[in-house]
Amino acid sequence: MAEPTTSGVASGSSHVKSAMRTLDIIEYVVARGAPVVAQEIASALVIPVSSLSYLLATLVERGYLAREGRTYVPGPGLTRLQARAEPTIEDKVAPLVRALRVQLNETASFFVREGWELLTLVTETSDHALRYAIAVGSRAPLHSMAAGKAILAALPPAEVARYLAETTRARYTDTTMVEPDALLAELERIRKTGIARTRSEYSMGIEGVGCAVVMDGEVTGAFSVAIPSVRFDAGVERRVGALLGKTAALLDAE
Repeated sequence: MAEPTTSGVASGSSHVKSAMRTLDIIEYVVARGAPVVAQEIASALVIPVSSLSYLLATLVERGYLAREGRTYVPGPGLTRLQARAEPTIEDKVAPLVRALRVQLNETASFFVREGWELLTLVTETSDHALRYAIAVGSRAPLHSMAAGKAILAALPPAEVARYLAETTRARYTDTTMVEPDALLAELERIRKTGIARTRSEYSMGIEGVGCAVVMDGEVTGAFSVAIPSVRFDAGVERRVGALLGKTAALLDAE
């Protein structure tokens, strides 16, 4: 039996990458819920402009996307696949979490609040050997996770006061913030920048950066990125914070 050639393997790999990029584009445009320019798609999904132009043209030709001036929106061809109900929050955030993971190659997640806990709704794990991983559906404390702090900072003061009165905050590491005064001061700092930070407060050696999402005046949840301390520095923190702010703004604007 003949062995597959190297060129055949390369060609197959290229076809798989094109297929994945095509699906990512469709999911991203649908999830945005608003017209989106090609440059935003290229930046969010890290697709070279030359490749993106070909893929967008093909999707428009087949009717899966429609072009309106310089922007793209879901096309009528999508109805041929399945009648789509109103997108859930999970539908909306999944491609955005994936885009964060692709751009940073670090574990990115979206959390919602259930009571005084975080619930992992969507997560994409880094492919580094040294990485943080969290399972969909798992629960975590608000006070020691970047997403949790971001959500707390976005809540009304009366709700935060109720949280402090009703919870007993466990200390997971030496840096975990558990005292009310320390937490309140931290939440005030987060409100000024919109970006939350944790420093090995839940898992030793893991740095967290988070940003809350507010839709229709309500705190919907929060995006976060978890990075091992050995790959984390001030430059990384600035880049991650900026990306999280831009990503959250996509949903805030809806």
